[in-house]
Amino acid sequence: MSVSSIHNAQPAPSASTAVLLAAVVLIGLNLRPFITGVGPLAADISQATGLDLKGISLLTLVPMLLMGVFAFAGPVLQARIGGRLSMVIALVLLVAGSFLRLFTTNGWQLIGTAALLGLGAAVVQAVLPGVIKRQLPQRVGMVMGLYSAMLMGGGALGAQVSPWVATATGNWHVGLAWMALPAAVALLLVARYLPRDVPVFPARLSLSAYLRRPRVWLLMVCFGLVNGGYSTAVAWLAPFYREFGWSASASGSLLAYMSVCQAVTALTLPILARKGKDRRPWLALVLAMQAIGFAGLAFWPLAAPLIWSMLLGAGLGGCFALSLIVALDHLPDPTQAGTLSALMQGGGFLIAAMPPWIVAALHESTGGFGAGWAMHLGCVVVVAALYWQVSPASYARSMNMAGKGAAV
Repeated sequence: MSVSSIHNAQPAPSASTAVLLAAVVLIGLNLRPFITGVGPLAADISQATGLDLKGISLLTLVPMLLMGVFAFAGPVLQARIGGRLSMVIALVLLVAGSFLRLFTTNGWQLIGTAALLGLGAAVVQAVLPGVIKRQLPQRVGMVMGLYSAMLMGGGALGAQVSPWVATATGNWHVGLAWMALPAAVALLLVARYLPRDVPVFPARLSLSAYLRRPRVWLLMVCFGLVNGGYSTAVAWLAPFYREFGWSASASGSLLAYMSVCQAVTALTLPILARKGKDRRPWLALVLAMQAIGFAGLAFWPLAAPLIWSMLLGAGLGGCFALSLIVALDHLPDPTQAGTLSALMQGGGFLIAAMPPWIVAALHESTGGFGAGWAMHLGCVVVVAALYWQVSPASYARSMNMAGKGAAV
């Protein structure tokens, strides 16, 4: 499997740093509300559509699967149509998917809109890291932290605003469809200001060469297990506490606090970690936060719900941002680094799609969510053991890029 090397944006007039940062902010804010807005409204959606827990889990599983499958297409999209046009198309899908939720009348139609939204988010996530490394090569850590923070902030927005809008309007459809508005604003900004890509084809880029490297698979597994924890949390944290008698608004607020903590660590940890090349101590910190959060949810859920949620969010957000940076750290060339990031996300999101469904199945067999939270505690331990192998000294050796230039 091979595609031509990626477009070079340098010949095009470059946008100002401020405009690029504004685009990153708006794009990031639109990639998670359609997932996090579902959990607080799950009971209403289930009652109106007849979807059971496994059916509701598809509203998270389907987008995550598409994020995985189409992440592999990121290098192809950049080579064929460029990063700007790819993101314009993706944002059109995000606008359309949210708007169409006004008119869904059954569960399968709702799942269809989830597929549109997942496809749009998948394209953005596959293309944007390479665009960032190309446009702002000296600020990759800071900008990736900003992007990750806005992504998590969008999750908080969805969790908090969706139940509020649904309550205010008396209509859960509107509680999901409002997300078309910020997506439309992001679409206008990207279409107007993001620089056009100019195609150059200096070399061939073989994706199979990446997939033959064990390090790529290690990064995929780590990214997938961490984001599996995220997908389970956004799908089931609010329903988990609704089973204890919490309201949709209160359980949604808990998810919003989790997402805010994600945003804070996603923004701050890359800045703190930039002083050294070894990200492992910081990864150990955020994985420890996740472990405490999952353990609290599994064994002492009512002891300190807010603390468990905030620690879990802080751990997930910091780990997401650091995972992206570690992937980009492996290769100095923006094309190669963007490809590695896309592949890591592709395999990772395929893995991350499954845990919400698995947790729903565990809920059916055990009568509660505790076994699912305990499962993710075990996943954190596995990720910690794998990430400890990822030292800066191993980057070039593990990717075998020394002296090979752009061709792989």
